[in-house]
Amino acid sequence: MPSALESPEGGEEDILHYEEVEDGAVSPMDLSELLKEGTKESHDRAENTQFVKDFLKGRIKKELFKLATVALYFTYSALEEEMDRNKDNPVFAPLYFPVELHRREALAKDLKYFYGEDWKEKIQCSEATQQYVDRIHHVGQHEPELLVAHAYTRYMGDLSGGQVLKKVAQRALKLPSTEEGIQFYVFDNISNAQQFKQLYRARMNALDLDKNTKERVVEEANKAFRFNMQVFDELDKIGRALGEEAQDGGSPVHDGKGDIRKCPYYADKLGSASPSCPFHAAVGLARQPLVQLVLAACMAVAAGAAAWYIL
Repeated sequence: MPSALESPEGGEEDILHYEEVEDGAVSPMDLSELLKEGTKESHDRAENTQFVKDFLKGRIKKELFKLATVALYFTYSALEEEMDRNKDNPVFAPLYFPVELHRREALAKDLKYFYGEDWKEKIQCSEATQQYVDRIHHVGQHEPELLVAHAYTRYMGDLSGGQVLKKVAQRALKLPSTEEGIQFYVFDNISNAQQFKQLYRARMNALDLDKNTKERVVEEANKAFRFNMQVFDELDKIGRALGEEAQDGGSPVHDGKGDIRKCPYYADKLGSASPSCPFHAAVGLARQPLVQLVLAACMAVAAGAAAWYIL
């Protein structure tokens, strides 16, 4: 799921860029500055993925938003597991803010809202998300100094432009004003997002990392962008397969190509309403023009018989 933030040039909000214009008290060698400059190209590519552009325009299907939430759940579960593992490691410990930042429980609430009490049985990790998850686990277990790249690109984005996306999703999907379904974007334990981001960047810049390690962190942040883009592309392909949703937010409308019974989405959504169901078979038969003509004739005969009987 993307995070839209203020552009580094101070212009209008763009997508996925997570660094903001600060005062002059920064050094070109500060990790936050290196990340800002070193990920510009990745940022530009990511914000031009079709999924991201459609999301910002409010063209987000509910089923696709649910799948994006699932992807986030697996991603943050992996990230926060590795952060917990390294909470006492000096290369990451200063950035450990579980109460303020952790999103796993918030995402669990969103999934319960969308999928019901048994949501865990209804979700699965997609191929692109699994690759992202595997990389996070590798970093946390073997190169924990790079964990900051994944934490920074995610959480700082969530605290900034993610708040814009919350409003887009709430409006486009007609979600409750009480914020069910978008708890991911709600940070109850951060009273001032701007101040917290400044604290986070200051602690990040104070990490005892040499030049080579900082360059590796920037490289890892670019990898994080690529993993996100792969998830976006995967969601975009799924979105095209789903077709257009009904205006009332119901099931998508079949595009008429191929056998609807072979579509996994429809097989799941229709459930008992399969072609073998007698009721639905009868309804389908009744829609045939010839059958409707016969029924109309029968009704006319029955009405004539009733009139004759009454007379």
